Amino acid sequence: MSKQALTVIGLGPMGQAMVTAFLENGHPVTVWNRTASKADELVAKGAVLAPSIKDALAANELVVLSLTDYDAMYAILEPATDALAGRILVNLSSDTPEKARAAAKWAAGHGAQHLTGGVQVPPPMIGKEGSSTYYSGPREVFEAHQETLKVITATDFRGEDPGLAAMYYQAQMIIFWTSMMSYYQALALGKANGVDAKDLLPYASNMMSMMPHFLELYAQHVDAADYPGDVDRLAMGAASVDHILHTSEDAGVDTVLLKAVQDIFQRGMAKGFEGNSFSSLIEVLKKA
Repeated sequence: MSKQALTVIGLGPMGQAMVTAFLENGHPVTVWNRTASKADELVAKGAVLAPSIKDALAANELVVLSLTDYDAMYAILEPATDALAGRILVNLSSDTPEKARAAAKWAAGHGAQHLTGGVQVPPPMIGKEGSSTYYSGPREVFEAHQETLKVITATDFRGEDPGLAAMYYQAQMIIFWTSMMSYYQALALGKANGVDAKDLLPYASNMMSMMPHFLELYAQHVDAADYPGDVDRLAMGAASVDHILHTSEDAGVDTVLLKAVQDIFQRGMAKGFEGNSFSSLIEVLKKA
C-alpha cells in the first residue's frame, strides 16, 4: 500500500527533520521554502521542490506548515489563497491559542481545514521514540491523517477547539523557560561563590526529580480551589524567597527574576493567604 503524499512548507531545522522522517518512511514529499537552496539536501534524498507556493499547495491535500509563527503563514499563503480549497493545513508553527483560532476561521473561509499542532521536542528528536505533538481541531481530520503524522512524533489529540494544542504547547514552554531561568539563577549564585556548574548539577537534578510529587499535590489543591496549610504555609515560603533574594544580592548576581517571584508572594500575603499553602498563589495568577 502506497504511503500518503504530502507537502511541507518551511525548511528550517524542524521542517528539514520532518521531511527527512517522512521520506525515510516512504512518504512522497513536496517541499517549498522562501530560500529554495534549503531544499537541496532534501531533494537529493527524494523530495520534490515546488517552483511556487501555489504549486506546493496544489501538489497534495495534506500540507504541513513548519514556520516561525502564524504571521509567517499569512505572509506565505495570502498570495495563494485560491489554491487553498480542499487542503488540510497542519500548522506546526508556534503561536498563541487565539491566533490558532483565528487561523482556523481564516482557513475555513478559503475552503481549507486547519489542524493546530504543538511539537514538544527539538528537531533531533523528530521521528524518535519519546517524541510527541499536541493536536487540536476537527477530530475527523486528525483521525484521517493520524497515521501519517505519527511518522514525525507520537500524537496527542487535545480536543476540537483549535486553540487547545497551542495552549498546551505554550503551557509547557512556560514550565521549560522559567525552570531553565531558575537553573541559570542558581548557577550564577554558585559561580559567585566559586562553585562550578558541574558541582551544582547533581543537586539541581535531585531537586527536579522531586518535582512530580509537588506537581501532583498542588494540582489537586488548584482544581479543588482549596489550599490547606498542612504541608506548607505561604508565610514560610515568602520568608524563604526573601532569603534567596538577599543571598543573591549579597553575591552581586542579577535579581530581576527573584524580585518578580517575591512580588507574587507578597501579593498572596496581601490577599490574606499567609496561613494557606503557597499553592494559593494561583489566586494571584489566574484570570479573575
